[in-house]
Amino acid sequence: MTRVKRGNVARKRRKEVLQLAEGFRGSSSRLFRTAQQQTMKALRYAYRDRQQKKREYASLWVSRLNAAARINGMNYSNLRHELKKSGILLNRKILSQVALRDQEAFQQLIASIHD
Repeated sequence: MTRVKRGNVARKRRKEVLQLAEGFRGSSSRLFRTAQQQTMKALRYAYRDRQQKKREYASLWVSRLNAAARINGMNYSNLRHELKKSGILLNRKILSQVALRDQEAFQQLIASIHD
């Protein structure tokens, strides 16, 4: 049987893992086995947290809108319903930015709903 030289392949694989593990503390960035475990865990967390980030922002926007709506005498649910009825199609992100940065414009928006 012929001899198979695989030094380059193994080195390349280990090098990739260790580069991904740069910045980890202790042996997790220096030793291949622990670096591989920590890298796999970090990549799983990154995948999961990309979805959680979207949920957290949506929740933040709803909280801001609810607070701004309550200042103006209604709650978030009624605000969304009235906006939909009056044909104003703005998403939560834009509405919350308007409520946060330009309160007069938000009050005008609520006034236009009641008309």
